[in-house]
Amino acid sequence: MNKQEVYEYLKNRGIWHEITEHKAVYNMEELSGVELPYPAADAKNLFVRDDKKRSYYLITVPGSKRVDLKEFRRKNGTRPLSFASKEELMEHLKLLPGAVTPLGLLSDEARSVQFFLDKAFLEDPGLIGVHPNDNTATVWMKTEDLLKIIEEHGSRVCLLEI
Repeated sequence: MNKQEVYEYLKNRGIWHEITEHKAVYNMEELSGVELPYPAADAKNLFVRDDKKRSYYLITVPGSKRVDLKEFRRKNGTRPLSFASKEELMEHLKLLPGAVTPLGLLSDEARSVQFFLDKAFLEDPGLIGVHPNDNTATVWMKTEDLLKIIEEHGSRVCLLEI
């Protein structure tokens, strides 16, 4: 799905959302220069794989959090982890670097990527800001709605404190 298709998908499903269009951003540092309506709800997304390239994970945390992949591995019983390549990102989520988002899971036809979401996004006000498969906008939505559409798609979801 491209950006407009994501907007239509959310609209057709009756999912409340707000859109913030902005310049292309490729990392959290660049995003810090963008004025956002819900900065505490902005998400950072890491697409990683195990050392055997058998298991892929999308880890989503609040933008201000740091993820220790060794600690994540220890807590979740995975093999050693590293960042997936841009080719793997395209193959599994149909996304380009800089546009990684949980909404990309809707393009994972094989449901091969496991989604890990930090429980912090469920705390009041329960919002999350993610790219609409394009890094020139952020879509704000209720975290529960995001989880619902990902689970309905059939992707594996794990909520935890990261």
